[in-house]
This record gives sequence, C-alpha cells and structure tokens, in this order.
Amino acid sequence: MFSEESLTYLEQIIVDSELQTSAEIRIRLENYCPKDVMSRALEVFEELDMHKTQLQNGVLFYLSIEDKRFSILGDKGIHQLVHQVFWDEIRDNALRFFKIDKYTEGLEFAIKQVLNQAIKHFPYQKGDINELPNEISVYKH
Repeated sequence: MFSEESLTYLEQIIVDSELQTSAEIRIRLENYCPKDVMSRALEVFEELDMHKTQLQNGVLFYLSIEDKRFSILGDKGIHQLVHQVFWDEIRDNALRFFKIDKYTEGLEFAIKQVLNQAIKHFPYQKGDINELPNEISVYKH
C-alpha cells in the first residue's frame, strides 16, 4: 500500500512539521487491527513512548491498512486544548481518502490539520529538541 517513496515523503512531512512546533508526531502502520482501533492506538502510543514528551503533546496517527481503520490519538497536553471533536473530524475526513486507496494523501491531510493546531498551541521554540523518532513505525501481524 505504501511505496518506499511514499514512506519517505510522509517522514519528511513529519520532519518539516516538527520544525514548526514542539509537538511530536508519529505514524504507525499495521496490516490489520486485531481489536478495537482506539484500544490498539492506546497500546501503540505507550509502546512508542509517546506519553514521555515533556509537554505531553505527542500525536499518533494509527492506520490499519487492510481494514481501513484509523485513529488519531493526542496526549493530554494537546488533547485538552483541542478536544475529541477535533480528532474525530480529522479522522473522518482522512477516512474518505483511505476508502479510495489514497493513503499517503489521507495521512498528509491529517498531519497538516493537526499541525495547524499544534503550531498555535505548541509553537517551535529555539533549542527545541526532537523527543521522538520521525520514522514511520510499521508492524506486520
């Protein structure tokens, strides 16, 4: 579903985004989701240590490709500023891309929507450090 070129492109979007905000962005791709999508996203959030950012502003984009299940999970610091409706709207719009097999475009759309709020609430600060890897996490069941 994702070529090496697409993965590299998405990773560059993460790098470029994190130069504008102190928020930390990760993408997790899996073949299928073995349980409720939010439960799985919470597991992955912990597994990727996304809860360990200083400002609690990590954002996970979890996509289960074969069953087209998608969740966006923001840590406490960002979630309390944007609320669940924000995440749900982005998720629903991204799912429209996924339903027509435009996965890269859907993730790009979702990241850019989150970035707009992340910049507003967590602007990049001089000396900001990258707390989490930018590489896309891929897990095959």
